Amino acid sequence: MEAYRRKIFFNYEKRIRMRSPPEKVFEYFASFRTPEGEILMRPADFMRAVVPVFPPSESHLVRDGYLRGERSPGELRCDPSEFFMFFDMNNDGLISFKEYIFCVTLLSIPETSFLVAFKMFDINNNGEIDKEEFKKVMALMRAHNRQGALHRDGLRFGFRTVGSVENGGLLEHFFGKDGKAKLQHEKFFQFMRDLHDELLKLEFAHYDYKLRGSISAKDFALSMVASADLSNLNRLLDRVDGLNKQSSLSDIRITFEEFKSFAELRRRLRPFALALSSYGKVNGLLTKTDFQRAASNVCGISLSKCVVEIIFHVFDMNDDGNLSSEELVRVLQKRERDIAQPMESGIMGFFSCCCNHSNYGSISGLLS
Repeated sequence: MEAYRRKIFFNYEKRIRMRSPPEKVFEYFASFRTPEGEILMRPADFMRAVVPVFPPSESHLVRDGYLRGERSPGELRCDPSEFFMFFDMNNDGLISFKEYIFCVTLLSIPETSFLVAFKMFDINNNGEIDKEEFKKVMALMRAHNRQGALHRDGLRFGFRTVGSVENGGLLEHFFGKDGKAKLQHEKFFQFMRDLHDELLKLEFAHYDYKLRGSISAKDFALSMVASADLSNLNRLLDRVDGLNKQSSLSDIRITFEEFKSFAELRRRLRPFALALSSYGKVNGLLTKTDFQRAASNVCGISLSKCVVEIIFHVFDMNDDGNLSSEELVRVLQKRERDIAQPMESGIMGFFSCCCNHSNYGSISGLLS
């Protein structure tokens, strides 16, 4: 019964992330309210709002958030985050609505496009950007990100926020209190890398509910399948539940380093997927050894035997020891899209918008 309720609430929360206005998403996952009534997020709340996650298997929770009028699902452990403390101008580690919109807009940039994105910001092509240049392109990016495009500066009944997203978020961190500092490309790159890494740490901490420094095989598998299409999710969850029936798998614990290595493979999915597809066409289905070799030789990533065992258990549907990689690749691709939440035109629509803007010139200039 509890597993059924988890599935129901997971689907409900996924629909909130993908279909609700950003104010509702923010209100649902935020767990802190000031005496003045302003709603704020803790770092773990932010992660849950942008990354599809199941409640950890070692907890008794069946959901993560709630709206006004709903019963709170229970106390959530929210560890402090040095990353969010670093740029938080209030030094309280809490995330306001405008900072939320700022970060989800940046998360809409694929990691492989960081350089292109900065060249879009860098109108003068001098390796740095000023505050006004940055604000103009952020406005364009918000228009091509679902959460950014639908925001109304917190104008939702009963929802209180302070300030506009136009001047909010991390502008002071990037450009100083007077707004006159220049943002160097390395600082921008490092922030983007740190933002993605922090989400990964928070996701791992979410599943490491008992603070053991590792997560169960089931929680690692739940993290993998959380972005599956809802039409395929139940079938994959049945495979995940089957982990507990095999003692050789149910006792596996995954460390953060193993979790991070798999995430790095996901970030390099395009060449990895090409390698799997090419190999499959020539040699048929993939064995565990083939899979590990492709990760190592193509992407330079070493996957542990335990990680590969779990991947094959979940995605080797007929248990013949071979992997048909298409469904795995679809799930991993969809995770990145779930986090980025592009509008229909996607990031390429944003590129086109920049090309048509008189101040930006041609796409070839941006890529040169």
